[in-house]
Amino acid sequence: MKKAAVYLAGALLMGGAGIYAYAYKFLSGPAYKGPKSNHFDGKEFHNLEPTEMKSFPEVLSWQVNRDKGPWPNEIQPVSATVPKSAVQTGVEVTFVNHASLLIQGGGVNVITDPIWSERASPVSFAGPERLREPGVKYQDLPAIHAVLISHNHYDHLDLETLTKLKDDFDPLFIVPLGVDLLLQENGITNVAAMDWFDTIDLPQGGVVHCAPARHFSGRGLGDTNQTLWAGYVVEVAGKKIYFAGDTGYGAFYKLIKERIGAPDLALLPIGAYKPEWFMQPIHMSPEEAVMAHLDLEATQSIGMHFGTFPMADDGQAEPVEDLGLARKKLGIEENEFFALQEGQTHTLKE
Repeated sequence: MKKAAVYLAGALLMGGAGIYAYAYKFLSGPAYKGPKSNHFDGKEFHNLEPTEMKSFPEVLSWQVNRDKGPWPNEIQPVSATVPKSAVQTGVEVTFVNHASLLIQGGGVNVITDPIWSERASPVSFAGPERLREPGVKYQDLPAIHAVLISHNHYDHLDLETLTKLKDDFDPLFIVPLGVDLLLQENGITNVAAMDWFDTIDLPQGGVVHCAPARHFSGRGLGDTNQTLWAGYVVEVAGKKIYFAGDTGYGAFYKLIKERIGAPDLALLPIGAYKPEWFMQPIHMSPEEAVMAHLDLEATQSIGMHFGTFPMADDGQAEPVEDLGLARKKLGIEENEFFALQEGQTHTLKE
């Protein structure tokens, strides 16, 4: 029952009613098969620390008693930017939308969890609708050398966008264990599957480390936690940029710092955290994101995963507002942890 409730919660996070979760059971992705580990029992993946998933009655309670923060009724325009074709000196990070950021350094262009679709959903008529335009138009992207996918949820693995990237740039797609099977089924074969703390060299230069996260996976009722979820540390131009993906807060941040080192820049989710009694196991609040920043001993952090798709009960502006309150509470300066507007670029100098 709890397993079904976990997926139903995921479906509701995607904005559909429970009927969509069951009607689209056939969308379940292929399952990973491999040796057991401290986070894989031979059938399902698990977080490094116990993670309480909500029961079916709790899912229904959330839906019945929702207190949604304000979002606009139609898509909001932004000042889109045209990124450089390449960045040789230093590192530049451009916020596109949601968890999509363009990382450029050492001549390498890497994009995280890219989504340009109008909905974060398996269907075009239901699910969270885009309510803010991307900060970079797809046609203005530079040549993409690598794509980082944190997990297989629809707001992070958008097959329509990934197929375009494959056709236009043929980048290396770096994914957690098992997610490669879904991409290969959809004609994307230049894929590297990674486990937590694996490392891979990028052909154009630079290194990518796979890092643990605290979340879950599934694209249909039948594949909950049968593929891995992850974050990544990208090393380019002498800098370490940590992309957390989609995650709750946990002790693994200190482990990442110990195993891979403190990042020069951390990209941390600050949205989809309300109601906290329901979301806390799998999504960080802005305050928890600041705690993660401190655990990582990051030089700077940028908030992401907010403002584009209404995934939970926090309003469009609440994550950034609450980030300001969290900084003040925990004694962090604004230039240490901030949010970018869509299309805005942050530069890390040499």
